[in-house]
Parts: sequence; C-alpha cells; structure tokens
Amino acid sequence: MEEICENGGFVPIKKADPIFVQPLKIKAHQDEFYFLSNLDQNIAVIIETTYCFKPGEKKSSDSAAGVIKKALEEVLVDFYPLAGSLTVSSDGKLVVKCTNQGVPFVEAVADCDMEVLGDITVPNPAVLRKLVYTVPGAKNILEMPLLTAQVTRFMCGGFVLGITINHGMTDGISAMEFVNSWAETARGIPLTVPPFLDRTILRSRQVPTIKYTHNEYLGIDDISNIGSQYQEEKMVYKSFQFDPENLSRLKKLAMENGNVQSCTTFTVLTALIWRARTEALKMKHDQETKLLFAVDGRSKFNPPLPKGYFGNGIVLTCCLCTAGELTEKPLSFAVELVQNAIKIVKEDFIRSTIDYFEVTRARPSLTATLLVTSWTRLSFDTTDFGWGEPVQTGCANLPEKEVALLLSSRKDKDTTLLLGLPASAMKTFQEFMQV
Repeated sequence: MEEICENGGFVPIKKADPIFVQPLKIKAHQDEFYFLSNLDQNIAVIIETTYCFKPGEKKSSDSAAGVIKKALEEVLVDFYPLAGSLTVSSDGKLVVKCTNQGVPFVEAVADCDMEVLGDITVPNPAVLRKLVYTVPGAKNILEMPLLTAQVTRFMCGGFVLGITINHGMTDGISAMEFVNSWAETARGIPLTVPPFLDRTILRSRQVPTIKYTHNEYLGIDDISNIGSQYQEEKMVYKSFQFDPENLSRLKKLAMENGNVQSCTTFTVLTALIWRARTEALKMKHDQETKLLFAVDGRSKFNPPLPKGYFGNGIVLTCCLCTAGELTEKPLSFAVELVQNAIKIVKEDFIRSTIDYFEVTRARPSLTATLLVTSWTRLSFDTTDFGWGEPVQTGCANLPEKEVALLLSSRKDKDTTLLLGLPASAMKTFQEFMQV
C-alpha cells in the first residue's frame, strides 16, 4: 500500500505485485547481446513520465490495464531490447543482454479522483513517483529494468500510465516513437515509424580520431561550495511559463546591443536560465561554470541516421566561462555562447565525441554545471491508447539535480521551464524569472 497526499492528508494507492510482460514472440535474428553506442553510454539514467487519461464517453477505463498490457506484449516484438537487462561487457561498456525476461507491469487503484494530482507538469516526486514502478532496493542502474509500466485507475474513471525508461536505451525522439508505437498497437493500427535497431552504425572509428577539446567532460573545482547547498537545504521544484509575448521581449533584450542578430526560443531561454541559476547559487566571480545541452545529430550525418533510429541520436555540446563573465556581461554574451555550441555540432564533432569516449571512458562532469534538456519538439501529448490524447503529461522526477527541462504547449504556444533548486536559491531564481 502506498499513499499520495491530498490537502495535507493521504490517499491510499493499492498496487498489485508486478508481472513481467514478455514479447509475444521472439524474432529469429535476435542476438544474445544488443550493442549500445558510445552516445548511449553516458546517459544511462532513469526517466520517469506520467500520462493522465480521462474515460471516453463510450469506453470506460476498466479495461485500460488489459489493453495496454496486451499492446506491450505485441510492440516488444519489434522493440525486443527493452525486455532485456543491462549488463557490462568484457570491454567495460554497458550492453543489453537479451534475456526476454520481460517488462515489469503493475496495476494499481487510487482511492480518490484524478483531480487530486493537480498540475503534473510541475515535478512533485512525493506524489508522482507513486504513479510509476521502480524496483525496491535497486542500488544501481544495472539492477533497474530498462522499462517499467504502471496503470493506476482513479475513482473518477480516469487513469494514469506511468512509465520509467532507461535514457541509455532512448533519447527523447526514440522514446516518443516507442510510446506512440505502443499506443498505435493498442489501437490496432500499423506502426507509423518502425524501429531501426542497428546501433553499430555509430561505432567508434577503427582508429579513434579526436579533433575537438570536448569540454563537456571537463571537471570543474567547486570553489563556491555549491554542493553543500544541495546537501544542506531542501530541494524545491518550480515551473515557469513563458508566453509568446515574454519570449518576444526576451529576444529583443538579447539583440538590443547588436551582437546577436537573431535568436531562437531555445537559445535565449537557455542563456537566461544559465545566468539566473548561476546568480541564484551565488557562484564566486572566478568560479568556472558550464552549460550542457543536447543537440539532435540525426540530420548531421551524411547520409542522415535512418528514420526510426532506436537509440540516442543526440550529442552533448557545452559552453564554458566564469560566473563573473556570465552574470556581468549582457544576455547577448550567453546567447552567443549557446549559438556557437550549436554550430559546432556536425558529423565530425559527433564522431569525435564517440571516439573520445572510446579512448577515455570519461563521463560528463556536472560540478558547477547546468544541463538543459528540451522536450519542446516532442509530441508526447498526442499519445492515444484508445482513450484519446492525455489530458496531462509530466515528468515524475527530474533525473539529476543539475537538470532543467523545457516543455511546450501545442494549445497556447507557451514554453514551460521545470527545475529544482535548494530553497534559498529558488527564491532568488524566481526574481530573475520576472521578465
């Protein structure tokens, strides 16, 4: 029995024991081990998402768990690596052992209406993590399933699908394609984007060739005691809305001195967030600070990665400067850094990144670092398992304390920022967001 909070009280959620959903059949050519590229190795963290559905006029939610479970059995035939387990290969890399042990699937019932959840676009781990299944006592990524699913029915007739997925298996684009393929299967229609499973096309070169500095892996000394703020204070999660008018004003501010001729919503928001967070954490003037963000590399290759590429087609790029430079110079300075970090991402840079990991086995350092993840171009809110599109989707928990997440709304064209900060820093950060 677990509980979610409602107006200071607690509402019970009854969870059945997990069952393992296995692929309906085994493909003849399935290998024992499934290769993960070097772009998959660095981001093997668990992403937790939730989808809220209302019952249809002619279709109750009573059958939701059964329909979604059956569709999972079917879609795992094509996405069979997700039914395996993560292990370490003889050369020390993560690889999937295709055991077909299956995906843990949990049915649950909440003794309340779905309205109790409120706005799930704001990460609220204390509540939303009750709606996803995680293995109790799992100590590291190797003990965690690559995928789990939980269907929770509410008294109002609505239900929530909670999913956890290992980021090493999918980036946002391939995760979206998997979930939408699962939903198409539930509706009995062919897959719009069948998966392309061969990740060996992103193997390192036979003679690794590192042509770039790759500061994304650079370790930074924490001379500002940032780590202690996170250890000693309560984490506070907030969301911030930017409507088209706010964004237009921000872009004008970034371009007013003439250094920046044009900028996108992503570049100006990322620059703003980086500066504001640096101020809020009271980084010292000479503290080095880093910004990391992912760029989709699918179209950067010649030829581009195949449609439906199942895996991480993204690469991290970075900006680096001192906190003093970042906060004292105009917004255009940070915008230019972001723009230059995007421009550098071409096939040669991505291949160099792949080879860098092959040689060094380094992980990106997150000290004095902000990692911005953008889901603004992902259509998770169109996922339809037969009950229409979700009324809400959200991230149950941000995977790292250094992560800021950008989301967009198709309805009102707003962009939403989600992040967590130590309580005192969040108070300051909110002031900087009054734009």
